[in-house]
Amino acid sequence: MAKESVKARQKKREKMVMKYANKRRILKKSKNYELLQKLPRDASPVRLRNRCSISGRCRGYMRQFGVSRIVFRNLVSQGLIPGVKKASW
Repeated sequence: MAKESVKARQKKREKMVMKYANKRRILKKSKNYELLQKLPRDASPVRLRNRCSISGRCRGYMRQFGVSRIVFRNLVSQGLIPGVKKASW
């Protein structure tokens, strides 16, 4: 489980990326790199990290479901993800 401060920081970055996305696109298109550098660092989408929406874990993230492998396994065992079941052979 990630610390609450890490989760909050990630959400703050996501908001900032959305806020400056249009401005970044325009500045990149016009090749105005001086103004682009003056934007906040957290406005860059490269600084985002995929995190589990439930636990905040960044490793073992499954993009298709938006959760980490550990949370995914628990949800599948409980039958909460439709169309997915535990393999057995």
